[in-house]
Amino acid sequence: MSVQAIIAILEKLETMHKSLLEHSYKKTELIKKGDMAELDNMLKTEQSHVAAIETLEKQRQQVVTDYLRAKGIAPSDSPTVFDVIEVAEPEERNHLDAARKRLTLVIDDLRKQNDLNQRLIFQSLQIVNMTLDMLRPRPEQINYTGKNVSGNQTNTKKTYFDSQA
Repeated sequence: MSVQAIIAILEKLETMHKSLLEHSYKKTELIKKGDMAELDNMLKTEQSHVAAIETLEKQRQQVVTDYLRAKGIAPSDSPTVFDVIEVAEPEERNHLDAARKRLTLVIDDLRKQNDLNQRLIFQSLQIVNMTLDMLRPRPEQINYTGKNVSGNQTNTKKTYFDSQA
């Protein structure tokens, strides 16, 4: 078993994450513009990317597991590329580490961009809620004062009629 299969999957994962990062940049602009229809289409596209990434990730785990077993090492429940780097030949180790670092950088950028988008959406929701609060009629405040206790006014007239009699 060769490390090249693992590197190939890592490169595919990097490509898919870069594509998601580009979509994330576009999504930021759509959020700023308030184009909800296009944002909805963008989210559907992102879902297909995420599904493809999940498939590649399963393949990566299988290939890493097979590689470690071929080297006579019992893999853990979730084998990592770092496990392979520790047992690979020096030249293969350098290529694997470079591919892993590139993928990690793209994922970090994607995480930062998604955090920005999340904050922008949250701020937009705050503005919408504030606008709605300003437009809604406010209910009368029910306060208790010396003259008004439990909704009864103290200056009501007393009747002498006994309704229980």
